[in-house]
Amino acid sequence: MKHSLLLFILLIASSSFGQQKKWTLRECVAHALENNISVKQAENNLLSNEQDVIAAKGQFYPSLGAGITQSMSLGQAELFPGNFVDRTFHSTGIGLSVSQTVFNGFRNTYLYRQSQINLEANEFELARIKDDISLNVANAYLNVLFNKENLETAQAQYEFSSKQLEQVKDLVDAGVQPKANIYDAQATLSRDAQQVTIAENNFNLALLSLSQLLQVPFNGFDVEIIEIDKPSETIMYKSIDPIIEYAFQNRNEIKFAEKNIENAEIGTKISKSGYMPSVSLGYGYNTGANFSNLTSDNSFFQQINDNRGHSLNLNISIPVFSRFQNKTSVAKSKIVEENAKLSLNQAKLTLESNIQRAFTDAQAALKAYEAAKSSLSSQELAFNNAKERYDIGAMTAFDLEQARVQLINAQASLINAKYDFVFKTKVLDFYMGKTINY
Repeated sequence: MKHSLLLFILLIASSSFGQQKKWTLRECVAHALENNISVKQAENNLLSNEQDVIAAKGQFYPSLGAGITQSMSLGQAELFPGNFVDRTFHSTGIGLSVSQTVFNGFRNTYLYRQSQINLEANEFELARIKDDISLNVANAYLNVLFNKENLETAQAQYEFSSKQLEQVKDLVDAGVQPKANIYDAQATLSRDAQQVTIAENNFNLALLSLSQLLQVPFNGFDVEIIEIDKPSETIMYKSIDPIIEYAFQNRNEIKFAEKNIENAEIGTKISKSGYMPSVSLGYGYNTGANFSNLTSDNSFFQQINDNRGHSLNLNISIPVFSRFQNKTSVAKSKIVEENAKLSLNQAKLTLESNIQRAFTDAQAALKAYEAAKSSLSSQELAFNNAKERYDIGAMTAFDLEQARVQLINAQASLINAKYDFVFKTKVLDFYMGKTINY
């Protein structure tokens, strides 16, 4: 019983510790990169590409083959005319062959280079996938922080409304305000409680989305809250040109497209090698031994030694007419090459369009953030003035509530504008190759 109780306590403690863990942004990104299925598939593609490189390299080495055959025949044999006897005949053959390609239009060289290019291209593709996953995780993490701050604002408003209700009750008891104001304050408190519930739900949904992206259980999942400082226009890029220039030179999708062009060019050379003659050398070694119940041959090893034979051969193959196979292969390779160049142009256009849109969004987000700050400052002054007038009975509860709603909207707009601006600038940092952190 003591051991069972101790185990039960340890399990509870372990569970509590697991639930208290708060994931940092760095941990979230690292976990996603380690466990994402797309990343694992891309890593498996690299392993396959490495085997292709080994196989292509092996084409430069000679091929070696060995074989042993054993046969037995049973039946009658005619020793003399009209004289048949039963015969059992055993035959053993041993062979060894070596073949080496001397020249095949540099096909092996091109295949080896192509396998290396495929490996390099897929390394860029893996890096691109990791970049996209990192950006998605950072976006989901930032969304959690955004909803957390919205929740804190809603809770603060609820606490204010609760205190306001107590104050109204005191004023009503003192005969300063009518009893109807209590009902208005209670209605406001109920609406604020509803807003807290909505904010809590949005916060939980943001946590759920992040946990699903990380492929971890949602139960007990939580993140470390990072205080996002008030951003300023200094984090905004002044010009888009350096971003585009850097992206064209360093982004993985561009490098991947460039490697595909190299791959297609090598493919054209491989197709053209079909017009070239091929030369190969071969060597063979053969021996054998035969036994029969009617003859007394030498011993097995003696026959193997006596029956040795060697052969050398030179093979020259000159293509004369391949039924248009070489011609069509070269033509199709050139089409693939042209498509690869078009893909690079498309990748650059898409990248430039994405950067231009991100830059424009960031500029708009900065203007929205500055406007939201100004609006909040004005609404705070207006609400404080309305509160003072309400306290002295110069304003109705309805008018005070209108001022408070406008203040709440201004606070929500500022939070939204702040996180929107921060993320938009992080997207630009992403295109500039900077690590996404907060």
